[in-house]
Amino acid sequence: MSTDLQIGLVQQKWTGDAKSMVAASVAGIRDVVSKGAELVILQELHVGSYFCQTEDVSVFDQAETIPGPSTEAFGAIAKELKIVLVISLFERRAPGLHHNTAVVLDTDGSIAGKYRKMHIPDDPGFYEKFYFTPGDLGFTPIDTSLGRLGVLVCWDQWYPEAARLMALAGAELLIYPTAIGWDPADDSEEQARQRDAWVTIQRAHAVANGIPVVAVNRVGLEEDPAGGKGIQFWGTSFVVGPQGEILGRTGHTDEENLVVAISRKRTDSVRRIWPYFRDRRIDAYGDLQKRWRD
Repeated sequence: MSTDLQIGLVQQKWTGDAKSMVAASVAGIRDVVSKGAELVILQELHVGSYFCQTEDVSVFDQAETIPGPSTEAFGAIAKELKIVLVISLFERRAPGLHHNTAVVLDTDGSIAGKYRKMHIPDDPGFYEKFYFTPGDLGFTPIDTSLGRLGVLVCWDQWYPEAARLMALAGAELLIYPTAIGWDPADDSEEQARQRDAWVTIQRAHAVANGIPVVAVNRVGLEEDPAGGKGIQFWGTSFVVGPQGEILGRTGHTDEENLVVAISRKRTDSVRRIWPYFRDRRIDAYGDLQKRWRD
């Protein structure tokens, strides 16, 4: 096994219909694999639009089972190209029970594992609690032929506890399929603050845990079906190393495919210099299980 791992990021715009969106995802996968990618990561809910701008019961018709049509189709692509592939789906678990779920497909096309989004936002334009039940699989890394992957989803990226628990379970890198953007009414200064905060918190997860972090975000304006301003997804997909160093990053306006190499050995050398896991005071952290310390 090579000491480097080639990671492919596919940053997409909503095409307007699911069929062409899937075709665009497949084209992006093939493009990064042609450039050497072994592990390919797609953005959050990449088979369709970001439908959570409104609350609409008809949207539940878009949900699918796992295994199901997408895992079969993308599993065939993973097998053909001999890659590990991270996809993101609207999972129909049972009538009235749905999740925002990332699925990892191994090089033989099989489902290596899945992760159900644990932190579910509910904000203007991001009404995810209407659609998604919080995950119940915990913060458990997924073992693949390329290593142990700590897969999380979007809103999870703001929580250091989630990153830490994945790292404590042996995740070799953290992966965040994402759909985050600006309210177009925000001024440029506020937009810059929001995006900088998003990059900073994830770089901090890399530093605090001594492992690489990969975030793959949507890009482009998606209109609000109810007639609002919509969401301007800010792209800026990136890979950072275990000291938070930026190894590669896309732009914030256009579709873009990117391949970035990470070192499989660097985590060990960084953790020898910065031994946070050695010095953690696990005897003193019990209050982290409380909602608030009164």
